[in-house]
Amino acid sequence: MDKTRTTAAQPSKAVNKKTHAALRAEETRRRQWRKRAGWIGGAALLVAALIVLIANRPPKPGERVAVMPDQSHIANAGSPHKPYNSDPPTSGQHLPYIAPWGVHKEPLPKELLVHNLEDAGVVIYYNGQTDEETVGKLETVVRRYPQYVLVNPYKEMPNAITLTAWGRIDRLDAFDEKRIVDFIKAYKGIDHHPRS
Repeated sequence: MDKTRTTAAQPSKAVNKKTHAALRAEETRRRQWRKRAGWIGGAALLVAALIVLIANRPPKPGERVAVMPDQSHIANAGSPHKPYNSDPPTSGQHLPYIAPWGVHKEPLPKELLVHNLEDAGVVIYYNGQTDEETVGKLETVVRRYPQYVLVNPYKEMPNAITLTAWGRIDRLDAFDEKRIVDFIKAYKGIDHHPRS
């Protein structure tokens, strides 16, 4: 009788081992699936958060101006060069050196100031009709920044004040300190030399 019990019990143990192994394999698959689902869910939440951040980001100050493809140096301000695609210019061919940062009382050549823009600068222009009080306010703003900002008269310019950076422009009809400072903070200190 003992032999009968042993033979009858053995298939039962084999079945239990197979069943147990199958259950363990199924549990392992479920754990792996939950892990993958967690990673996928986390990644989806991250992407959604980035989309919300980008969608709610405030727009950059000023208007975008296409950067001109030719940014080569010219010999002097009178040298022939391709016409600029904005007035005042925001990119293009320019002199091989820059103007000193700060306040300028006499108009500097546009060909010089374009290099200041390429070298991480912001150039503020004011026209011939701008009153002395407004010019003084512009100069006060510019003096806060020892580098990367300059103010320059441009007598023939139709609007009162124009802010320029590399590939950006903002035209103002009157002094607006917040708008000017926002523009400066957004663009000063960003170098635009082509990377090789």
